[in-house]
Amino acid sequence: MNKAEGMATRSAADLAEPVTIGAEAYTSQAYARAERDKLWRKVWQQVGRIEEIPEVGNYLTYEILDDSIIVVRTAADRIKAYHNVCPHRGRRLVDVPEGAKQGCGHRKMFVCGFHGWRFNLEGENTHVLHKDDWQGALTAENTQLGEVSVDTWGGWVWINMDPGCEPLRDYLEPAAGLLDPFELQNMRYRWRKWGIFDCNWKVAMEAFNETYHVQTTHPEFNKYGEFRGWARVQGKHSNIGYEAPRNMDANQSAKLRVSTHADPRLSTAEMQLYTWEKANTNTTQTLVDAALRLADELPEGTPAGEVLQHWLASARRDDEARGVVWPTVDPAHVGKSGTAWQIFPNFQIGHAVNNALCYSARPYGDDPDKCIFEAAVYELFPKGQEPRTEWVFSPATEEAWCYVLGQDFSNMAAVQKGMKSAGFRGTKPNPYMERSTANLHHNLAAYMGTGEPRPLK
Repeated sequence: MNKAEGMATRSAADLAEPVTIGAEAYTSQAYARAERDKLWRKVWQQVGRIEEIPEVGNYLTYEILDDSIIVVRTAADRIKAYHNVCPHRGRRLVDVPEGAKQGCGHRKMFVCGFHGWRFNLEGENTHVLHKDDWQGALTAENTQLGEVSVDTWGGWVWINMDPGCEPLRDYLEPAAGLLDPFELQNMRYRWRKWGIFDCNWKVAMEAFNETYHVQTTHPEFNKYGEFRGWARVQGKHSNIGYEAPRNMDANQSAKLRVSTHADPRLSTAEMQLYTWEKANTNTTQTLVDAALRLADELPEGTPAGEVLQHWLASARRDDEARGVVWPTVDPAHVGKSGTAWQIFPNFQIGHAVNNALCYSARPYGDDPDKCIFEAAVYELFPKGQEPRTEWVFSPATEEAWCYVLGQDFSNMAAVQKGMKSAGFRGTKPNPYMERSTANLHHNLAAYMGTGEPRPLK
């Protein structure tokens, strides 16, 4: 039994009491070094999109601490993954270009640049210079590439370096089952960016796994309604969502929501335009355009719930007319799924029926004060009209990202510095709104053997 299988599954009621979490997981270099063997080589990690390797021979690499993984399409219906290392002397087979996030491209074979050993797409060694010198000791088994578990879900490719790992689907539940109706595999990148940030990877992920910060970090949204949210334990994972606005169906506590202040026709249009221009996430041009028509299409005094239904129905029709079909998800399921999922340990999926905002963060070397941060916006596009995008290196600034994300980023380095203060006694996550943070550290402790959240006294 591996650690993931042996991990205690917590109910939604668990971790509901106040807890505190020590700073070791964020600031200790010894902890950061131990993560390589105890965590990252044991868990499923999202490494890219299926559409990034559409043809046989297309590949990408994934870098995590000392490990580099090659993910390659070997057939129309098969993807394989290997350790990016030649079994001869240990040279990497694919080098990541200077300043790039990863290696990617197309190859018919992988050739070691040191001594020319060759490997086909199936990982088999096909050529060793002067092979007879080994006196028959070289075999197919000891010269082939080291294989890594690989699978797909939601349009993403996932890898796991643990030979005894549980199946991906089992690992992802219950998140996978609750997100399947949103058909995330049909979405494509609208933009994608990455950078090296001055904080631990957990600080980066925790900046987005709760709604408690919205009122203070993003005060501009306060005029559109109260963004009080919840967080629920979902085994290894967790999800967050917003409480339903007053006088609205509780099942409509979703990401695509109307403003409840003043005239919801006008304030919803204003909020959508602000989100599009200042956040560049969590909405689409179609949704913005439909919101801007609300004042012309609905009479003054229309209740917020009716405004929401009209707005979404109008935007859905507009998209269908241009060849974009939203999945139909039962409103009760939408409410249960919330607005975002935290996939243990380091991937967040902010889902909706026609767009998604996803974050991930991982260590930058063994420096606990830095991380590699990535964010991408996905959207449904007419077939053949998907934008061509690449990963763009972007420092943690408003200018490189956007105003709203810049507000989030402003907290990260400051939190990392503050956690090292002699006066800091450990985090105290909100038991209702920040339960995802407590759950992350509960599950980290199962792998790391330290750091279990303690009752707050």
